[in-house]
Amino acid sequence: MRASVLSAATVAALVGYAASVAIILAAATALGATPAQTASWLLAICIGKAFGSALLSWRSKVPVVLAWSTPGAALIAATSGISFSEGVGAFVVAGLLIAATGLLRPMGALVARIPDGIAAGMLAGVLLPFCLKGATAAQDLPALVLPMVAVFLVVRLWNPAMATLAAFATGIVLALLTGSDLSTLRLSAPLLDFTAPEFRPGVILGLGLPLYLVTMASQNLPGFATLRAAGYEPPVSAALTTTGLISAVTAFFGAHTVSMAAITAAICLGPDVHPDKDRRWIVGLAYAGAWLLLGLLSPTVLQLLAGLPAPVVAALVALALLSPLMGALTAAFTQADQRLPATLTLVTTASGMAAFGIGAAFWGLMVGLAVWALEHARRRPT
Repeated sequence: MRASVLSAATVAALVGYAASVAIILAAATALGATPAQTASWLLAICIGKAFGSALLSWRSKVPVVLAWSTPGAALIAATSGISFSEGVGAFVVAGLLIAATGLLRPMGALVARIPDGIAAGMLAGVLLPFCLKGATAAQDLPALVLPMVAVFLVVRLWNPAMATLAAFATGIVLALLTGSDLSTLRLSAPLLDFTAPEFRPGVILGLGLPLYLVTMASQNLPGFATLRAAGYEPPVSAALTTTGLISAVTAFFGAHTVSMAAITAAICLGPDVHPDKDRRWIVGLAYAGAWLLLGLLSPTVLQLLAGLPAPVVAALVALALLSPLMGALTAAFTQADQRLPATLTLVTTASGMAAFGIGAAFWGLMVGLAVWALEHARRRPT
């Protein structure tokens, strides 16, 4: 274990945590989670990421690092009218679907048949409302939010991965300087809180299925591509099976899906981490240790977020989701024959509409697929 390995793993974990922990809080709030359930959510998902990263890295001798599904958390945060136990049921189903994709080839082939533009349009529709709230936050509290945006843009010029973390630190400092009281912060031990799931068909279709698709399209597939770009052959089947089963188990303690990391994985894959490519897998062990520590600190982090002004948290969420939104919009409109279906998918999903107890992400996907099938049938030669 080298100092460079520990450094890379720590930075990757901090970046992943700080960049999207506020989105987890928003997701928990949308489901009506209690403070204990929210802290359990964070602890369980941190343990799941740590266990999965260490296991997959050790068994495959490939530096596999896991993440929580940030777009998935945004999807959850955009829902309404769903109880926490119903959300847990959707998380269990999403985890089992990911595991089934790793075990059953036809399952993976079926997901692969969904046009990329439509899948990206659904993701963009989930993320767009949160990014728009960043502009409202700047209007509500410009003295704090605009400096955060400025720091984000400047740091991004040199180190995109650290930009959100720098903006987060700026927001904390400015909040303290302008009178926010964070003196009540206390270190407290987190506890896992078991929640019995409820399986309601409308929630499974409106949240569980879109959560599975978003996690696959925006996290797992880019994560595998990141490993290949670094010269490694990713353990696709083992990774999907492992992360899916971990997600299904940790769901009983409130956590949503664990997935492959992409942006934070890139921090752990370069020659500066370890000169021996075949020994670089040990970064997965150090990464696991960092996430266990962050999990133990989760109640304190939640207290910190609760003590910050609401516009600061909204701006942090918006900044964290800008990069995923940019990637989703690019993918949605790359192929000319999918632009109309992708646009309708995006608009329907972003509208937040719900029908028959099923959320907007499902209906956005259905609208996009229906329009794509109609246009595809019209172009087919007779």
